[in-house]
This record gives sequence, structure tokens and C-alpha cells, in this order.
Amino acid sequence: MNIFAIVDMLFNIYSVVLVIYILMSWIPQLRESAIGTVIGWIAEPYLSVFRRFIPPIGMIDISPIIALFALRFVQQGVFFIIELILRNM
Repeated sequence: MNIFAIVDMLFNIYSVVLVIYILMSWIPQLRESAIGTVIGWIAEPYLSVFRRFIPPIGMIDISPIIALFALRFVQQGVFFIIELILRNM
């Protein structure tokens, strides 16, 4: 397994955690459970950055969508940096 596969897997796992946390926000019983607390502990620090700058539109919070897009952009940036580092070795 190369470094690109490992980084890709880590970003994908975090993306899935974010999506699960977002979906759990619609069901309060899940969010209050033990697994919901753990997922919230993992996802909330990242999402809170976006919630500070992106206000809800009516009752809809679009900050998680922007957060997922930003995560993908960061992933591509990390791939680019890794490629530059490996190319110069």
C-alpha cells in the first residue's frame, strides 16, 4: 500500500464520519448515543470552523456541505504536495 492510498483512505474515512454525523443530526436519539458522542467528538471541531463563518439559510445549515467540499480540496492539495515531495527525492 503506497502513501497515496493511505492518505486517500484516511480522507475517505473522515468524509464518511462527517456524513454520518450530518445524518445523525436529524435523529436526536442517535446523536445522544455513545457512538454519536464519539462521532461528534471527531467531526464537530472541523464543522465548527465552517459554522462560525457560514450562517444558516433559514432552517438549513449549508456549512457541512461546504466543509465536505473543502475537505476534498484539501485532499487534492495534500496529494499534490506528496507528489512534489516524492518527485524531488
